[in-house]
Amino acid sequence: MVYGIVPPYLLARVAELDDERFARAAQAARRALQYDEPRRAARLNFSLDASDNLVIELTDGPNRTVFDAKHTEDLPGVIVRKENARPTGDIAADEAYDGLGATFALYSQVYDRNSIDGIGLPLDATVHYGVEYDNAFWDGERMVFGDGDGEIFERFTASLSVIGHELAHGVTQYTAALEYEGQSGALNESVSDVFGALVEQHSLDQTVDEASWLIGAGLFTAAVEGDALRSLKAPGTAYDDDVLGKDPQPASFADYVETDDDNGGVHINSGIPNRAFYLVAEALGGRAWERAGLIWYDTLMASMEPRSTFAQFAAATVLAAATRYGEASAEADAVRAGWAAVGVEAAGADLDGGRTA
Repeated sequence: MVYGIVPPYLLARVAELDDERFARAAQAARRALQYDEPRRAARLNFSLDASDNLVIELTDGPNRTVFDAKHTEDLPGVIVRKENARPTGDIAADEAYDGLGATFALYSQVYDRNSIDGIGLPLDATVHYGVEYDNAFWDGERMVFGDGDGEIFERFTASLSVIGHELAHGVTQYTAALEYEGQSGALNESVSDVFGALVEQHSLDQTVDEASWLIGAGLFTAAVEGDALRSLKAPGTAYDDDVLGKDPQPASFADYVETDDDNGGVHINSGIPNRAFYLVAEALGGRAWERAGLIWYDTLMASMEPRSTFAQFAAATVLAAATRYGEASAEADAVRAGWAAVGVEAAGADLDGGRTA
C-alpha cells in the first residue's frame, strides 16, 4: 500500500483543469494519478520472519541515505547523500536528509523509539521522482518525493510536516497496522497528520499556541488561494481556491463523508480525529509532543483492531491517558472532552482482541 500526501480527489481536480494557465499542472496531475494507481492496488506484507537472515544494526542515531531518481520512476535511484556526508547543494536532497533526521529525533528523544520500526531501521528517501510528479509517498520501504509541477505544487521536500507525515505511516505499519480503508484508514491518515505536525513543532520548539497546525504548508505556489493541504486546528479551512475548490474535510462526526472514493474517504474524514487531537493538545497546553503526543503514541503501541472505528480509537486514547496519568487526571478529561467535541463517543468501545504491537 502506498500512502501519498496529496489526496487523489485533489489530484483529480487538477487533472480536469481546462485552463491554459495550469496546462502543465493538469498534465502533471494526470501523470501522478497514473503513477499512483498501480501502487494503490498493491497489497504488500512487510512483517519480518524470525528465520530471516536480515540483521539490523541498532544505532543511537539515524542512518540516512538519499537517492536521486533523476526524473524517472526507477527506485531507489542513485545515492547522492549518506549519513554524516556534507550537504549536496541539491535543495531537495538536503531537505529530505534534514527531514529524515528531524523525524528520527522526535521519536528517539521524546518516545525513546529507535527509528520508525523501533529497532534502528535505516531511513531511505528518493528525490526527483518522475516528471513534475505531484506527490510524496511512503511505499513501505522508503520516502519518495516528487518535484511538483511548479504551477500549483512546489517540491514536496519543502514541507517538514509532509516528511514527518509519510514516515509516520511507517510507524503505524510497525505498530497499530490500521487498515487503509474507511474509518481505520482515516485514523491511519490522522495519525500521520498528528505526528507530521509534531515533527515540525518539535524541530521548531513550538508550543501549542505557536504552531500552525498545518500539513503541507509551502506546497502550494502563489497561484493558489490556500495555506496547506490540511489543518488540524480547523479542518475544512486549509484552502479555498477558484481552481482547486474548497478544502472538504469535516471537523465533526456529524459531517462524516460516506464515499467509495479515496479508500472510503481516508483523506477527507481524517479531519475529525485530527480536530480531536488538536483540542486535546490545546486543552493541555505547552508542547503538544509531550502529554498529548505521548497519549497518541501509547495508543499506537497498545492492543487494537486493525479495522478500528473512531469510537474504538477514541476509547483507546482515553485508556492510554488514564493508564499514564490516572483516570481522574486532567489529561484523561482532556481526551474525553476532545472526542466529545467532535461528536465521537469513546465510552464502551470494544478494546479486546486487537493486534499487539
